[in-house]
Amino acid sequence: MSHPQATIHRVFELIEPIATVTFSELPTEAFLALGMRNYWDGYFAGRAAPLGQAPAEVVHAVFYNFADGEVARHIPWVWGKITPQEAIVVRERSSAAALRQMIGELADSPALVRTADLATRAAVSAPIEGRVLYAGLRALDLPQEPVARLWHATTLLREHRGDGHNAALLAHGIGGTEAHVLLALSLGMRAEEFGRLHHLPKARLATVVDGLRRRGLVDSAGGFTHAGRETKERIEARTDELAAPAYDVLSADELDDLVAGLEPIAAAVRAADD
Repeated sequence: MSHPQATIHRVFELIEPIATVTFSELPTEAFLALGMRNYWDGYFAGRAAPLGQAPAEVVHAVFYNFADGEVARHIPWVWGKITPQEAIVVRERSSAAALRQMIGELADSPALVRTADLATRAAVSAPIEGRVLYAGLRALDLPQEPVARLWHATTLLREHRGDGHNAALLAHGIGGTEAHVLLALSLGMRAEEFGRLHHLPKARLATVVDGLRRRGLVDSAGGFTHAGRETKERIEARTDELAAPAYDVLSADELDDLVAGLEPIAAAVRAADD
């Protein structure tokens, strides 16, 4: 059934902190213990593992939003230390452990089991066409332990939405690094202050910003133009529309129950991060 786009976006806001515990300290330490050199080795090994030993060019295309050459600094190097299958296991175990640690007593509540079940129903029902990373994750076995199942389901839903977001960016002619510039501006930051951009050489980032300026999306001061803000808003709205089919399997009451179940878990994760 069709659900309000505001509710679809709210689910995204709630699954994001839960899914991204995989990028927190505990999973990073687990990958470092297996020979990874730094955070980004673990990031690429864990997130790209469902794609198998895909070359850097393929991972770059699927992930979409990394600058040229970033992926190649890690892939295929990481596959000389661990296999994709090993990365999948360590990512799931360490992410579930991190989530359990962050949410405390909620981890053993009947409400979490219900939430994990609802999230999983949505996560395994979405269309896979054009969703490469989501399809790779869908091919993995579902964890049986509730906390691990909730993390896995939210990761599926996040990557399904992410694949759709990439399609929306592509349709609007926005490249990966350009997307980070627009995101930074939407957060009230200058491009060079944004964590995913500040490492770029100044001349390289200036070229990206200049390209957006020539298209009328960024003004002379480096901020949004009206057209730039409208473009960003259209991309986000289209992303929500493309994410919506994952939740068609749930009734309106079930989707409300999912939101209600996710809220305290997401809040606990955010509090732990703070």
